[in-house]
Order: sequence, then structure tokens, then C-alpha cells
Amino acid sequence: MRSHFYKSASRVARSLLSSSKNSSHFLPEGRAVAATAVVSLRGNAQYLASLGRSNASASWLSSALALPAAVYMLQDQEAQAAEMERTFIAIKPDGVQRGLISEIVSRFERKGFKLVAIKVVVPSKDFAKKHYHDLSERPFFNGLCDFLSSGPVVAMVWEGEGVIRYGRKLIGATDPQKSEPGTIRGDLAVVVGRNIIHGSDGPETAKDEISLWFKPEELVSYTSNAEKWIYGDN
Repeated sequence: MRSHFYKSASRVARSLLSSSKNSSHFLPEGRAVAATAVVSLRGNAQYLASLGRSNASASWLSSALALPAAVYMLQDQEAQAAEMERTFIAIKPDGVQRGLISEIVSRFERKGFKLVAIKVVVPSKDFAKKHYHDLSERPFFNGLCDFLSSGPVVAMVWEGEGVIRYGRKLIGATDPQKSEPGTIRGDLAVVVGRNIIHGSDGPETAKDEISLWFKPEELVSYTSNAEKWIYGDN
């Protein structure tokens, strides 16, 4: 009976997590999953109680009823890791001048991320100041803005599950000397002042940078034929 109980709870958890992952809208709170699991567990609890189980069984049952908390945590982690999101990526003037556009784009494509906006622009210094506004108090701010506005920049928006966090991993550390081999900066850059690429560092930053560089109508929504082979449906 104990083995059957755990298998039942496990099936409930996996089923709910699977359905939330494949849904176009993620559950806003893992509590919804936990609540459903509680209902399933209570049904088993009432059945076991009717059989007049011992105190040992009651203790085990109490522990089993704590499973929804684990389900809640697991669902939240799953949703956070798997949420479809967008990030802003820019190939800086040095990357453009060195002919690295196709190399950088291909790394995001090979990972499985989807390009939903791209354009080539030469930003003004005032625009660069808006982009780097959070660094305005740093001593290198002026030079940073001068560099970003010194030539063409390839501005892009990429979409995918976990694209913000993993996009940063693809890019590598700010200092190329500290970037791991296999990352864009680790393989293609040498010094901090010429690290060839920029990527949003979080959801709020991504939202702000996308709205700064792109108009809403410049962003494209579509389903790639490759998505079923990247994410699956089971």
C-alpha cells in the first residue's frame, strides 16, 4: 500500500508539471499544483484511515502529506527554468568590424534559440547613454558610450526557454580573459574594452533594452518548424 501511495503521488506531480510545461501559460504560483496534489493525497489518506492503520502508518501518512510542498518547489523551479522568454543581444562595433556577425548568430541558432528581431544601426552617443544609464556613475561611462556609438551595431532579440540566463553563458564573462573556452568572449575576444557583444543580464533589463532598441512592430512572433525537435511535446 505504501509503495502504491508514493507512486500515485509521484504520478500526480509529474502529470501536473508536464501539463504546465506544455501549456502556453505557466501557472502563476506553484501552490495551484500543490493544492491539486493535496486533494489526491487526501483521498488516499481517508482510505487508509478507514482501514484503521497504526500510529506508525499515521506518522508515515503525515510525512507523505508534506509531498505537496516538494511538488510546489519543483514546479516553481521547472517553470523558472523553462519559461519562454526574450533577451536583447547586441554585437558591438568591434564584433561587426571583425566580421563576427555570422559566427555569433550561428551560436545562438545552434543552441536552439529563435531570432525574432534584428537590425543594423549606428547609435548616437545620447542613445548609448540611455543604453548604459545604469553605469552613468562609473569612471569608464564616457568611453563606453563613445565606443558603442563609434560604428554599426547589430541589435537582436532572441527567444527561447531560459534564453536570458543561458544567453549570458554563451557570451561569457565581461572580461574575456576570465571567460571559459567555448564561450563567445572566451573564444573571440581578448580585452574588456573590446569584448564584442552585449547581452541582457535579467528579465527586467531585457524588457527595458528591447523596448529601447526596438519598436513593438519590429518584433516578430512565429513558430519555428524546429521547435518540436528542440522542446518536444511529451
